[in-house]
Amino acid sequence: MGKFTDKIVVVSGAAGALGREVVKAFLREGATVCALDHREGRLAEQGLDVGVSGRLEMVENIDLSQTGVAPKVQSEVHQRSGQVDVVVHTVGGFTYGETVDALSAETWQKMLDINVNTFLNLAKAFIPDLVETGSGKIITIGAKAALKGGAKMGAYSATKAALLRLTESMAAELAGKGVQVNCVLPGTIDTPNNRAEMPNADFSKWVSTAKIAETILFLASPESDAITGASIPVYGQP
Repeated sequence: MGKFTDKIVVVSGAAGALGREVVKAFLREGATVCALDHREGRLAEQGLDVGVSGRLEMVENIDLSQTGVAPKVQSEVHQRSGQVDVVVHTVGGFTYGETVDALSAETWQKMLDINVNTFLNLAKAFIPDLVETGSGKIITIGAKAALKGGAKMGAYSATKAALLRLTESMAAELAGKGVQVNCVLPGTIDTPNNRAEMPNADFSKWVSTAKIAETILFLASPESDAITGASIPVYGQP
């Protein structure tokens, strides 16, 4: 019997490199995982539910940055699986190259939509579930860049910082209601895309998706009940 048997977990960005790892980790521990993705067909290609004890439900072709979508997702999840215990938000985007004085409106809005609005909409839709359970968990994926801005990545750093502040604010607002809200701050994640974009980097110093998933499972477990509003660094090797 897994640690998350009888638990219902929502994972956004489920077809991404990190999202896939998180989905598989929860399925191995017996959870019912409602995997969300903005494109249709990508989740089925992954074979995420092979050789696991949990149950996978797929909700696809959704854009969480758009107002009104998340409540429909919440309704569909309820119909398929029931009341949610854990929400893990792995959706995120990166941009580099524009200085702040040359930052385009398109880039700024894109980063706001991907890194901030998707989470805000998702959390607003599922917070009532989590409060009702009396033991809910929300876990966001920030970035080391949320703590300090860098040249030519102002939009990325600012929106990841906004995500972190929202996480902290929700933690304060939900304190005493049995809901913990925490943020994982990875360094550079070892993914195929990052390796392709930075072929000369030392991959051994990057953090694996598996290690991040382990941290997320801890934050979703009863062992983390005393932790809320925290930013957990998972940077890999120095």
